[in-house]
Amino acid sequence: MSARRILAVLLPALWFAVLASATAVVYERYEARVLFARLEKLNTQRDALDTELGRLELEQSTWSSNALVEKAASAKLHMVMPPPADVRIIRP
Repeated sequence: MSARRILAVLLPALWFAVLASATAVVYERYEARVLFARLEKLNTQRDALDTELGRLELEQSTWSSNALVEKAASAKLHMVMPPPADVRIIRP
């Protein structure tokens, strides 16, 4: 086979390989951008959920404080502390 014939076969094959490689690079860059945008969106969502969790934990600690529970028990349920004479301590 002559050098000219080898070049005639090899040159289009190499040209196709370069085009395929360039197309693959462009596609992978696009995919990386899409995934990065999704990652940023998820990070923003995570930060918002962390903020909401902190707010809810603070609210929970406020609602479960002893003073608030005692106030609600006396106001809504009309409960009162028994006098010390009515309190019996039982030991096992």
